[in-house]
Amino acid sequence: MIARVRAGEPEAYADLVRAHTGIALRAARALGAGADAEDVVQQAFFKAYCSLGRFRDGESFRPWLLSIVANETRNTVRAAGRRLTLAGREAAMAGAEPLIPESVDPAFAAVAGERRLALLSALERLSEEHRLVVTYRYLLEMDEPETAQALGWPRGTVKSRLNRALRKLGRLLPEDGVRGGGDEDG
Repeated sequence: MIARVRAGEPEAYADLVRAHTGIALRAARALGAGADAEDVVQQAFFKAYCSLGRFRDGESFRPWLLSIVANETRNTVRAAGRRLTLAGREAAMAGAEPLIPESVDPAFAAVAGERRLALLSALERLSEEHRLVVTYRYLLEMDEPETAQALGWPRGTVKSRLNRALRKLGRLLPEDGVRGGGDEDG
C-alpha cells in the first residue's frame, strides 16, 4: 500500500489513514494528548505523508506512524505547557474504548474502575521511558518488535526497560487486592 501512496494514489493514502486512525487516536490519548488527540493524529498523518520518502520498505507502517504520534503528542503537551491530570487521562482513555461493559455487575465495575485508576496513577509515577514502553506494549497491544521499532530502541532495550517498568509498577500498585489478588478476608 505504501508503494501505491508513493505513486500518488489518493485513495491508497485514504485507506492507510482509515486503517490506522483508531490506534493512532488511542496512542495519542494514552500518551496524554487528551482533547487535542484528533489534532495530534491529523498532524501526525500529515507529517507521515510528507516523510514517506524516509519510510523503509519492508518495515511495518503502524510502529513508524505511532512513533510520529508519540512525538507529536509530546510536542503538543509541551507547547501547551500543561500536563493532564489523572482524571483527564482517565476520561480520555474511557472515551477511546470502553473497558468495562455496561452490563456487568456494578460491584465488579466498581472494583475494575478502582483497579484501572490505581494502574493509571501508578503509570503517571513512572519515568517517561518506562511509561512509553508499558503503553506501547500493553495499552496499544503492540508486540515486542513493533514496540522496538516505534520507540527506536533495540529489542533488548525494550525487554529490559519493560521488565524494570513492570517491577516498578508492581511496587507502586496498592497491596489491597488491586493487583488482582484474592480476597483478603478470612
